[in-house]
Amino acid sequence: MQTRTDLIEDLMARFPHIPREAVIKEDLLRGGVAFDDSALTDNENGEVKPKSYFIFSFDHRTLPELGSAALRRPPEEIVLTGGPYDLRRTVVSVRVNPDSPYRVTDGGDGMLRLFLDGRPIGDVGLPPMPEYYRHTLSNGKSVMEVAPTIQWGYLIYLTVFRVCQYFGAKEECQYCDINHNWRQHKAAGRPYTGVKPVDEVLEAMEIINRYDTSGASRAYTLTGGSVTSKVDGLAEADFYGRYAKAIEERFPGRWIGKVVAQALPRADVQRFHDYGIRIYHPNYEVWDKRLFELYCPGKERYVGREEWHRRILDSAEVFGPRNVIPNFVAGVEMAEPFGFRTVDEAIASTGEGLEYFMSRGITPRFTTWCPEPTTPLGRTNPHGAPLEYHIRLLEIYRATMERHGLSSPPGYGPPGPGNAVFSVSSFMDTLPARTDPAAVPTPS
Repeated sequence: MQTRTDLIEDLMARFPHIPREAVIKEDLLRGGVAFDDSALTDNENGEVKPKSYFIFSFDHRTLPELGSAALRRPPEEIVLTGGPYDLRRTVVSVRVNPDSPYRVTDGGDGMLRLFLDGRPIGDVGLPPMPEYYRHTLSNGKSVMEVAPTIQWGYLIYLTVFRVCQYFGAKEECQYCDINHNWRQHKAAGRPYTGVKPVDEVLEAMEIINRYDTSGASRAYTLTGGSVTSKVDGLAEADFYGRYAKAIEERFPGRWIGKVVAQALPRADVQRFHDYGIRIYHPNYEVWDKRLFELYCPGKERYVGREEWHRRILDSAEVFGPRNVIPNFVAGVEMAEPFGFRTVDEAIASTGEGLEYFMSRGITPRFTTWCPEPTTPLGRTNPHGAPLEYHIRLLEIYRATMERHGLSSPPGYGPPGPGNAVFSVSSFMDTLPARTDPAAVPTPS
């Protein structure tokens, strides 16, 4: 019987041009990691930066099923080095799975290590508690609740609308748990602000700006659920845009402003740009037409796949192709019962989408699918997509970029194995290292 160690070592041997760090990182992201109690944090009262649940749960169990990891949070991210694979520094977003063959625990000498199949495969570093997390807003709210940072401090993640107006089985994206994540945090009595007031966001950003003396934070993302009617009396472009306007007026040029929103008509996209946003993420989620209709029923109903793609191309005329970076959820292509049955078919489809956008100068990026248990696709696919799919995606992604003469997208920190800080997929770990004026220094 093949062990997980056998699987990763087989893929490392078959794809030697893919960094070995990316093989392990993708496996951790798709399948999760377990934590010994010694590796859990003291929430906001300790020395380790805790997981903030910044938009989705990114866990393989609900909060009530996580046991001690629900009371003492795991770290936001871990960083891997060394071990038998001589891992270069690799930042990985934490997705908790108590049943994972990967486990973070004390190696017996007081140092944390990542174990796979009972064998240590890397040293584990935890993110230090940033000074700005130790300060609260004037109303007592924590900075972590209002403006958490991820990617080892590079990105301020502003989920200013914590629910989505695509609601219910006939509208919600079938892999997305944003609405459940809201419900589980409220049920657990955790602070989880639905619509974040602009003045609270500004106050949190002021605290970050004051105490981030090393300048590690370089970008912010404005995001949240889709707006199909209005929030606070505003349609989507003006609702999210008002935060950008306020931030840019208060802190001109301090951070790169990004927004994750629907693919909106060109006039709305222009308003984003006028508000001060410089990078636009109109996520296309999954390329295949049939799967888009099945997995994104609300987006298909309100906008439609072809119109969504047309709007992405239109937005490149406003922001410039390099600054339009739509995300897709890597792995849902193979989700049963509707997905592709073979890795070859799934990669061919995803590659078609990459070619469509990259041939026009637009560089998509992707998040490695975490099959959250409260979502329809998570329930039927608890193990996610095959690891081989994720490794071959990294291969075709890099090859398509190179064919079209593209480089790593702006606003994601430095690329290259040992340098990347983007934590929810390995695409930045797989690209060639280069100097990026918007990149954060490699964390020490």
